[in-house]
Amino acid sequence: MPTSFLEIVELSDGRIVLRRGEDEGDLVSLEFSEEARAFLQGQHLEVAKAMLSTGLQMAGRLAEGDLSIIEDDSPRVIH
Repeated sequence: MPTSFLEIVELSDGRIVLRRGEDEGDLVSLEFSEEARAFLQGQHLEVAKAMLSTGLQMAGRLAEGDLSIIEDDSPRVIH
C-alpha cells in the first residue's frame, strides 16, 4: 500500500472507518453493538483508535518481513 495520510472517521450510521485522506473508500470498518457502546460509556472512539493503531503496527511489521508475530502452530482464537 502506498504511503498516504490515513484518517479515522465515524460515519452517520455509527461505523468507524479507516480511509486514505484523499479517498472515500474504506480500508477497514469497525462497528460496535449498542451493548458494547454502553459498556464503553462513550469511549468507543478511543477503543477504535487503539484497535486500528495496533492493526497498522502489526501490518507494518508483516510488510517488513517480521514473521515473529505469527504463531504457526497455535489455533486462531480471538479472545
